[in-house]
Amino acid sequence: MKSFLKYTLATIVGVLLSSLLLFFIFLAVVGTLISSGEKEVTIKPKSILRLQFDRPIPDRSSDNPFANFDFKTFRPTTSIGMKDIIDDIQKAKTDPNIKGIYLDLGIIITGWGAIEEIRNALLNFKESKKFIICYADCYTKGTYYLATAADSIFLCPQGEIAFLGMHSEIMFYKGTFEKLGLEPEIIRHGKFKSAVEPYTNDKMSNENREQINLLLSAYWNHILDGISKQRHVDVADLNRMAEELTISNAKSALGHKLIDGIRYKDEVLARLTKLSGAVSTKKLEFVTLAKYNKTPKSKTVSPNKIALIYASGEINMGAGDEESIGAEGLSKTVREAREDTSVKAIVLRINSPGGSSLASDIIWRELDLAAKAKPLIVSMGSVAASGGYYIATPADTIVADPTTITGSIGVYGMLFNAQNFFKNKLGITTDVTKTNKHSDLGTIFRSITPDERSFLQTEVENVYEAFISRVANGRKISKTKVDSIGQGRVWSAQDALKLGLVNIIGGLDKAIEIAAKKTHLKNYQLVELPKTESRISAFLSEFSSKMRTDMIKSELGNEQAIYFSIKKILYQQGLQIRMSFEISIY
Repeated sequence: MKSFLKYTLATIVGVLLSSLLLFFIFLAVVGTLISSGEKEVTIKPKSILRLQFDRPIPDRSSDNPFANFDFKTFRPTTSIGMKDIIDDIQKAKTDPNIKGIYLDLGIIITGWGAIEEIRNALLNFKESKKFIICYADCYTKGTYYLATAADSIFLCPQGEIAFLGMHSEIMFYKGTFEKLGLEPEIIRHGKFKSAVEPYTNDKMSNENREQINLLLSAYWNHILDGISKQRHVDVADLNRMAEELTISNAKSALGHKLIDGIRYKDEVLARLTKLSGAVSTKKLEFVTLAKYNKTPKSKTVSPNKIALIYASGEINMGAGDEESIGAEGLSKTVREAREDTSVKAIVLRINSPGGSSLASDIIWRELDLAAKAKPLIVSMGSVAASGGYYIATPADTIVADPTTITGSIGVYGMLFNAQNFFKNKLGITTDVTKTNKHSDLGTIFRSITPDERSFLQTEVENVYEAFISRVANGRKISKTKVDSIGQGRVWSAQDALKLGLVNIIGGLDKAIEIAAKKTHLKNYQLVELPKTESRISAFLSEFSSKMRTDMIKSELGNEQAIYFSIKKILYQQGLQIRMSFEISIY
């Protein structure tokens, strides 16, 4: 009886503590909802726009309060979308209250495409003759490339620049599968379709190493060219610095003209005080992006609209969300834009490594119908490969960032035979009865037969045939040529331009400009789609998942990539057209 009372009391206390915790979470979220609804703000004279990119940079700012709430600290945060960042920099260019920009850089959590577009916006800002001053304790490859848009680059005396060249790391699971007794069954088309290699190999294939080396070289050459133009240092000299580990500290960086000065932050603030005309350092008026984004924006009122549709994340069936593309959700958005007579053109912004072949084809159908009804322009971000390229093929014009990874025209399917794992590791055996020989095709408790492999290979070939046909028809090139540049191979945007896979090198603003020209619109209203959820709806639908994800990231730290990589494996269903590697910005 005593034990019963003790455990009962412990349970009651646990419930009360959990309820109290949820109550505080609720209050924090309500606070976020209220703060996110703040009125527009005004900017004081002699202000400096302070740019920090210590939060992920999505293509689009989110109205979802959970996108702007950190469950580790229970404090609201703000992630400004790349489109809003560029618009704010453009707005600051002509804002008489903004004297200049302070790039306060640390680690940037985004892809090369976003870095490229923000850097271009900063270079455009310099036409105003306002200053851009950059400071960091340390520079990664990504932050230094962005920093070279500044008039002056300063580095902490004990800081350093990671000027070492480019690299891409791929995690391989073959050894893990062998230890566990898991046997992956791979069916693919495309000798360069490397998405399956982590499951079957313990290192890169020769074909994959070749394509990644070419891609890295294209990236590195573009970055060196951009640095060279702004810092007035020969590309050959920059390459030699990376090759010979010349840049080891702030002093060597200054000696080789990569930076303009070695300063502590208080010295940089003193310089900003002088440049802005502030009375003292204490009187400096810094404006954050989060605040500046709430200042009044010029709005065009017009019956004519250009729809900007965002397609970010992996492609799957279902509705999708802000971090993934759902076939049903995106198809509905495209269909509504096509049927809306006030929408004169569609710009599709793609940032996706691909995913389900079925989901990609469903989306392709709606985009193909839209392209027949009105101009369809695609803007590619950091990556638009495999399924991400598949859905781009109906476009009239494809615009890609210089650092976009694209192509990867190939298909694969994957099954797992876990019979040995269950039997030898867990002591579990299975038995089956079936009406037909192949009724249990797809089960994880046996390997596939030669007949079944042939059957699945035929399915893969059918999808690949559809893929190259979509590309050939959309890009107006022969299927033979598409096949020769396909085979799952990824391309840099510069190479994709030469091959006819993209039309123009440029950013999102360029794609919108092209859409306006094709519709002969001088005045138009830009409408961003899909429409975001109401805050209350987002609260109800994403509370637990956002909290769980934040906790996982907090606990696993740098090892979170392993967890999410394994999770992706478990959730891959059906035939896939997806790319599997990333290029580091660090």
